[in-house]
Amino acid sequence: MSAPDALSYCAAAVRRHDPDRYLCAMFAPADRREDLLALYAFNLEIARTREQVSERMLGEIRLQWWREAIEGIYAGTPRRHAVVTALADAAARRGIDRAGLERMIDAREADLEDGPPADLAALEAYAAATSGELAALAADLLGAGEARHAARQVGTAWALAGLLRAVGFHARAKRTYLPGDLLAANGVRLGDLHELRPSAGLSAAGRTVADAAWRLLREARSRRDAVPRAALPVLLQARLAEANLARLRRRGFDVLAPGVADRPPLAAWTMTLAWLAGRY
Repeated sequence: MSAPDALSYCAAAVRRHDPDRYLCAMFAPADRREDLLALYAFNLEIARTREQVSERMLGEIRLQWWREAIEGIYAGTPRRHAVVTALADAAARRGIDRAGLERMIDAREADLEDGPPADLAALEAYAAATSGELAALAADLLGAGEARHAARQVGTAWALAGLLRAVGFHARAKRTYLPGDLLAANGVRLGDLHELRPSAGLSAAGRTVADAAWRLLREARSRRDAVPRAALPVLLQARLAEANLARLRRRGFDVLAPGVADRPPLAAWTMTLAWLAGRY
């Protein structure tokens, strides 16, 4: 498959499976957009590992395949795979940090666990090493490396908001990313969560995670006057994360409420206004 075909494959995959990041990428300069989509397609490949394997060992093998694929990219011998080809081309043009890609793969080992993260710090570390790292790499790719810290905070907040949206989805698979100590402190039993039983304690745990996401968004925005406009296609995720958190707040932080997992209405309009204003 030729490089242009591979890039089109990445765009289609991101549009279908990660529509919010796809929407953000549409605000990137045309000469960097496909590279950004290649990076996002790589994230899709590793993020979907748990859903595409039937047992832990197969997940570990898949992640190891990606570690070796990254090694091949930087050795000049990329594997014949649509996303690998596109990512190799992007790395050659933009100098994507190899260590960052490898950290993202390592962080996905946590997805192969059934139990919850131990505490909020562990959950934030996971979110920072996945979505936060991705956002930092995307800022680099856009030539806005000085916005790395803000991008990491926005990406981490985006992940926390996304995990709150996905509580019901994960619960049906007998999994959760809500911190174990928060669940215990609020009297939430995993069995009840897996049976999709809402409770005041579950809402309290959700609110604590939401508060952490809002804190990260405030911190990222506290330095936005020093952030270049070039970083906006990444930082606009803050608007979508905020919309998801606001909807959850209107539902009393009931993470199992109908509609919590829906995409924000008028997302494209909201993003366009933010882009025109130059604010995230």
